[in-house]
Amino acid sequence: MSARSTHPAAPYDVEEAQHLKEAYDALRTEIAKVIIGQDAVVEHMLVALLSRGHCLLVGVPGLAKTLLIRTLAQVLDLKFNRIQFTPDLMPSDITGTEIIEDKPGTGSKSFRFVHGPVFANIVLADEINRTPPKTQAALLEAMQEHRVTAAGTTYALAEPFFVLATQNPIEQEGTYPLPEAQLDRFMFNLWLDYPLPEEEVQIVKSTTSLHAPDPRHVLTGAQIGAFQDLVRRVPVADNVLQYAVRLVRASRPQATHTPQFVKDWIRWGAGPRASQYLILGAKTRALLTGRHTPDIDDVRALAGPTLRHRLVTNFTAEADGVTAIEIVDRLVRELS
Repeated sequence: MSARSTHPAAPYDVEEAQHLKEAYDALRTEIAKVIIGQDAVVEHMLVALLSRGHCLLVGVPGLAKTLLIRTLAQVLDLKFNRIQFTPDLMPSDITGTEIIEDKPGTGSKSFRFVHGPVFANIVLADEINRTPPKTQAALLEAMQEHRVTAAGTTYALAEPFFVLATQNPIEQEGTYPLPEAQLDRFMFNLWLDYPLPEEEVQIVKSTTSLHAPDPRHVLTGAQIGAFQDLVRRVPVADNVLQYAVRLVRASRPQATHTPQFVKDWIRWGAGPRASQYLILGAKTRALLTGRHTPDIDDVRALAGPTLRHRLVTNFTAEADGVTAIEIVDRLVRELS
């Protein structure tokens, strides 16, 4: 998040922004051929991808989390790998390992690095809280650095690199919850809800017939990379930047002018990475809705998925039955 380019920034391209809007509309159309409902989740996933962020998806089994991610990879024409996280998964099962092989004709032996499943454009970390912290850290390091180091050699991951991790909120026995510092690596925390009645009827109808939708490719990896660069060039008004920072700072109970309910219910608030992601997400959301600069409403719209996993509530909040998302919603309402 803090890397700076030494090259002068290219000018903002209005025509390229229009191409992104058209591509986004086409993406939504193709994904809807397979995924019924979950419109907000799809939008937030695409915002995170174009912002060079990652997503943590939380939902009960059977809500098509894996199908949604696989469909996203298909319409983007990207390499997709799924990693099923289990208690016995090792870091090398994610990043890769060195093997000894014979050199033909010489009889000598040498080491060769075999790439693990993290070497893909879209990686699904299924039930990431099922594996111990050491293995979780191997994935999270790759998310942060976009590279893997093995036996002193560094291997760059392919771009774009997008990680979507899933968690089951029901079964907590035998799990290893992600620490707050690691949760902060995810741009968004997305909650998948049960479908609406009419959506569920359509889901059952479409999945119990011979109909097999075949979404077409819309974007390539190179095009996504160009659009990710475009997002960084979007201009932002000072008042929008200031609002994002003010919102994040208001979530910290130790800060000046923090609302009393935050002091009562929050132990630790969000850090500067939240402000960065709010602005990147607001830029992307503006482009996807056909606008050339974000406004405060874009920041407000993304506050929930950006902040809910970055707030550490205290015992008083638990006793009062107050959740982090309820605190975020109240913050947004009061900081107008």
